[in-house]
Amino acid sequence: MKFHKSTALFIALLLCTTVATAQETETLFDGSNLDAWQLPTDTDHWSIDKGVLTARNDPEQKGSILWTKKTYTDFVIETDFLFGHGRVDSGIFIRTDRQQIQLGNSGSKKRDMTASPYIPGKGYPVEAVGVEKLLKLRDWNHIKIEARGKQYEVWLNGELVLSFHSEDAIEKGPIGLQLHPKRDMCVSFKNITVTEL
Repeated sequence: MKFHKSTALFIALLLCTTVATAQETETLFDGSNLDAWQLPTDTDHWSIDKGVLTARNDPEQKGSILWTKKTYTDFVIETDFLFGHGRVDSGIFIRTDRQQIQLGNSGSKKRDMTASPYIPGKGYPVEAVGVEKLLKLRDWNHIKIEARGKQYEVWLNGELVLSFHSEDAIEKGPIGLQLHPKRDMCVSFKNITVTEL
């Protein structure tokens, strides 16, 4: 079987492009250390036990944010999370502390807003759909967040629950895990990965 030169060239270019755009997944937390994260000055809020990272408020109910050392532009972050005791109010910050995907209860809404975006000054501009049927309150859940420019898409336990265009999104920044202040609560994470797009 003979190939025309232009056809062979096209196939070669296609293969090169595929290799060049191959996405590499980075482990942010493998259950053993927080080497990929900037530890806050007060690390008592964050602990690792049996491969699980847990954020827990102290008696003064101070909050804390765990930021990645690296900054990201377009990416997919995935993690398993588990609600612990109390009224859990947590989230994943996208490039800044002014763009968040909620995990748990909203202080303003007084109800669960998991997988919905929270933007200071705008509140929750849109609500994720189908979460009440997918969310396991007493077991591990899996969340996947794709941030591509100003577009966010969120999957909860394998189901797409949110597609949102955020006009306030910034181009580049770290990823953060939030422990909300003025709460008596804990939340746990494991298997945290990020894939740059």
